[in-house]
Amino acid sequence: MATMDRHHASTDLVSSTDTGRAAGFDKALAALRIAFGVTFLWAFLDKLLALGFSTGAVIGKDGARSGIDFFAKDGAWLNGGSPTKGFLTFGVPAHNPFQSTFNSMAGDTWVNVLFMAGLLGVGLALTFGVAMRLGTASGALMYLLMWTASLPLENNPVIDDHMLGLISMVVLALGYAGNTWGFGKQWSKIGLVQKNGFLR
Repeated sequence: MATMDRHHASTDLVSSTDTGRAAGFDKALAALRIAFGVTFLWAFLDKLLALGFSTGAVIGKDGARSGIDFFAKDGAWLNGGSPTKGFLTFGVPAHNPFQSTFNSMAGDTWVNVLFMAGLLGVGLALTFGVAMRLGTASGALMYLLMWTASLPLENNPVIDDHMLGLISMVVLALGYAGNTWGFGKQWSKIGLVQKNGFLR
């Protein structure tokens, strides 16, 4: 009898430990999801309005940032700027096998619209934990394209921050990261979402 009691106590302890680990893992995934979501949303807002962290930064002769030109003319997308022209023109390495392809797309309206829609859509999906399949798939595709545009990589033959972002998108999708600190469970109960699994 004592042996059985010890067995049940041991089983309960293991079960409690596993539950605690699972809850901790879910929260870690949720934090990762929200961090990526805010990153995408901030990139969208910065390119839309020129908030000065990338777009609209005033750079002095010494190369240091000396101020912010909010809503900069030909900087902010809403003020005549292009969110893709700079990177696709000057950010693609000279020895990239797809350099001419990326250069030819730089600043095209359809490229700008798709890029900005991707930043906004992925940002909202990850921040709020909704449409995670679509959001993480879109995020992974964006990271893959940016990784391809960055070839050949400077510090590693394969892995850079874009590839790490792509892998993170897969982990977030497989881990149901929208269900913790997000609206994933509520979202999955919507009729349209239940009928179209790719919207989950």
